[in-house]
Amino acid sequence: MIDIDELDDKFSIEGEIGFGELENDLVFVTVSNIHADADICLYGAHVTSFRPQNAMDILWMSPESSFEVGKPIRGGIPVCFPWFGPHKTDPEKPQHGFGRLMYWDMAGTATLPGGESQIRLQLCSSEETKAYWPHDFCAEMTFVVGRTLQVSLKVTNTSAKPFEYTCALHSYYNLSAIDNITIEGLQGTTYYNQLTGENGIQEEETLQIQEPMTRHYLDTEAPVVIADSVFRRRIKAEKTGSKVTTIWNPGEETCAKIGDLPDDAYHAFVCVEATNAFGFPIKLAPGESHETSAMIGLEE
Repeated sequence: MIDIDELDDKFSIEGEIGFGELENDLVFVTVSNIHADADICLYGAHVTSFRPQNAMDILWMSPESSFEVGKPIRGGIPVCFPWFGPHKTDPEKPQHGFGRLMYWDMAGTATLPGGESQIRLQLCSSEETKAYWPHDFCAEMTFVVGRTLQVSLKVTNTSAKPFEYTCALHSYYNLSAIDNITIEGLQGTTYYNQLTGENGIQEEETLQIQEPMTRHYLDTEAPVVIADSVFRRRIKAEKTGSKVTTIWNPGEETCAKIGDLPDDAYHAFVCVEATNAFGFPIKLAPGESHETSAMIGLEE
């Protein structure tokens, strides 16, 4: 049982960072500063909202998301760790790993010199994690809420042997409609089309999504811009420590089969993800660390 009063005593910053049960008794960090407001669920280390001042939410949340332990939250920024997609050898293990299905511990909060808020959460190996994955590790999620949102997953190998993992910061972006957007920054990049099993190269200057799409753009660290002609905004998604950019929209047929999505939700979001998988896993020797970061904001 998480003691919110204890969290407040240790980690709250008056008028800026607090704690509350926002959804179905799940505990959230709430952030409000001169730059933006944000909500971060301790379950899954999951950002559910990022609202720059005088702007609508950049992130999209499913109105039918399950907010209960044992089920992933749908929308915002799920953390896929220590594997991306289905487990390689055991289909009974959870899709996208266990990182989004466990409570993370508070590790620290701070106000940065520019007025940004920093929140750090931690998940380290335990009997619970070893039921899924045999390795000793410590993972830290750091969130910096400012004019932009920076989300970083740092994984450290605390074992005596090397290990390998895959991961993603699986961001859902809030759109006026999927038909109104274009995605810039991927021209000339090779991608793996998961729906057909084939590779391709994007020749077009901008990507328009007119059908179901699961593309993994390979060996790219380029920033991506989501241009929304009706909301009249350009969302810039930058990243570091990630060699794959995943673009996902389920389309009408698949969307209707996903239980925690409204049938027409595919109109309202696109996922642009900072990924390490598909030939670009992370390999850590004992004591080594790797950090995967996404930086999200409005282009001014």
